[in-house]
Amino acid sequence: MPTDVVMPQMGESIVEGTITKWLKQPGEKITRDEPLFEISTDKVDAEIPAPVSGVLKEIRAEAGQTVQINSVVAIIDDSGAAESTPSNGRLAAPAPAAGQAPAAGSGAAALPDTASAPATDVVMPQMGESIVEGTVTRWLKKVGEQVTRDEPLFEISTDKVDAEIPAPVSGILTAIKAEAGRTVQVNSVVAVIGGTGVAAPTLAAAQPPAALSTAGTPASQSAAELTREKPAPAEAAGEEVRTSPLVRKLAAEHNVDLRQVAGSGAGGRVTKDDILAFIERAKTVPAPAPAAPPPQPAAPATPVSDFAAAAPASKFAGTPGVIEPMSVMRKKIAEHMILSRRTSAHVHTVFDADMSRIVRLREKNKDRFQQATGLKLTYTPFFIRAVTQALRAWPVMNASVEGDSIHYKRDLNIGIAVALDWGLLVPVIKHADELSFVGLQRALNDLGERARTKRLKPEEVSGGTFTITNPGIFGASFGLPIINQPQVAILDLGAIVKRPVVLTDKDGSDSIAIRSMITMAIGFDHRIVDGAVADQFMMIVKKVLENWNEPIM
Repeated sequence: MPTDVVMPQMGESIVEGTITKWLKQPGEKITRDEPLFEISTDKVDAEIPAPVSGVLKEIRAEAGQTVQINSVVAIIDDSGAAESTPSNGRLAAPAPAAGQAPAAGSGAAALPDTASAPATDVVMPQMGESIVEGTVTRWLKKVGEQVTRDEPLFEISTDKVDAEIPAPVSGILTAIKAEAGRTVQVNSVVAVIGGTGVAAPTLAAAQPPAALSTAGTPASQSAAELTREKPAPAEAAGEEVRTSPLVRKLAAEHNVDLRQVAGSGAGGRVTKDDILAFIERAKTVPAPAPAAPPPQPAAPATPVSDFAAAAPASKFAGTPGVIEPMSVMRKKIAEHMILSRRTSAHVHTVFDADMSRIVRLREKNKDRFQQATGLKLTYTPFFIRAVTQALRAWPVMNASVEGDSIHYKRDLNIGIAVALDWGLLVPVIKHADELSFVGLQRALNDLGERARTKRLKPEEVSGGTFTITNPGIFGASFGLPIINQPQVAILDLGAIVKRPVVLTDKDGSDSIAIRSMITMAIGFDHRIVDGAVADQFMMIVKKVLENWNEPIM
C-alpha cells in the first residue's frame, strides 16, 4: 500500500522546509525510522526518517526544492508493488495537498464522479512544537458520508490541547485508518477522502443515517459509531448530533434534547448560538401541564478569571467504586508534571497584596467598560500588566535553561492556565506587553471561549514564557504550582477576600482596617533564579497592583 511521506513541521512558526539531500533513491529498499532525506529550515537542519518500511516508489520534491509543511515529498510502497498498481482502492495519481480544493468533478458536488477522484490523505496534525502524537477521540463523519472542506471531521486529544480537525478537501470519506481511541504519530494517515471504490458508499450517503441497517454499515465503522445510530437516552441526547463540548454542556444544564435543535453550522452542526437561541425561545413558550420545574439560574460568573469555569464535581471526582482509564490529556499532564518536578529545582515564596484600589476601580467602571467595549471587566488584565512590568525589570524570570546556558526570551508571552471539565490547558497571549488594557481583556475572552469549545490553534497553546494560574476562583487562599516547562517561573493567584489589616499612617500611628487582599505565590526554578530575585520581582507586582494608576480604556 502506498504511503505518503510529508514535509514535517519543525517548529510552531515553521511553514516550509528545503530538501537538501535525499539519502535513498527510487527503487531502493527502506527500513522504518531509517534516515530518508535531509531538510533545512530557518531554525534547524535535520534528517527525516522513513515513516514505514518498503520501497521508495517516487520522489516528488528534488534536492534544493522548498515545499510547504505537510506537502507530499515522496511515496513509499510498503508492499513493493509496481508504479501503476493501485493499492487499497487508491489511485496512483498525486493527491492534492492538504487544504487544496479537489479537481473539477470530484468531491460532494457530483457524487457519481467521486469514484474517479484522486484520493486525499487526512493526516494527524502536529498540534504544537513538542507534540509527536495525538489520540483520535471521536469521528464526526462515517465512511461513505459526504464531507465539505473545512467541516469538522474528527476530534483529537494531545497533552496540550483537545481540538476538532477540519476536512482538508470536499468529497466522500472512503476510509478511516485510525479508529476512535487510537494514538498515532503526527503526519500519520488517519483517513482518506475520495479516490476509487466509493460507488457503494455513495449510495449509503444518499440515505439518512438512521435508515441504514447494521448489515449495510461499512466494515470500518466502529461499535461506538453503531451505538450512535440508535435513539439516545435522555441523558445521552446530543451524542449523535454534531456539536461541541460547550454546546453539549449547555444542553445538559438546561435539559435540552439536541436532536430538537436546528443546526446552522457546517453540515448541520449545532453551534453555541443555536442552543442559546433555543433556550431563550423555550423560556417564552408556556410549559405543558404538569409544568416542568424551571431551569436553575446560572451562578454569576466570578470576575477573577476570564477563562476557567467550575465544571460539575463528578467530572473531577469520578464515581465511587469505578475504575476508569486516564484520558490522553490526563496522562500527558501527569507526565509533564513529573518531568517538571524532576527537571526544575522548585522553590516558592508568598506575598500579600492590597487589591482595594483595583476592586473599587472595577466596581466603579465595570458597566461603562462593558458599554464602551462590549467586554466584561475582570481582574486578570491587571495581573498581566503587573507581571509584564516585573518581567521587564527581571528578564531572568522570562527565560529558560538550555543545557549550561540561559536563554533570555525577547518576547513576553503570558500563558493563562484554564481549568476545563476534561483537563487543563494553558492558552498563551503573545506579546502581552504590547497590548492595551482593552486588548488584553479581548484576548482573554477570545482564548477562553475557544479553549472551552476546542477551537484553539496549535500556536495558541505553545511558546509561552511565563504562566499565571488562578486557583482563587475556586476559593483557594493560594497554591504552590508546578513550573510549566521549559519556563522558569509561574505565578499563583489566590482568592480576593476582605481581611482586617494593620495600617500605619504617616505619623507612625497604627489602626486596623478592612481591605480586599490577595495572596500570591511565585514558583521559580532555583537553578537560575535566586530567592532575592524572585522576591524583588514580586515586590514590583505588588507595587503595581497596590498603586494602580493606568487608564483602563
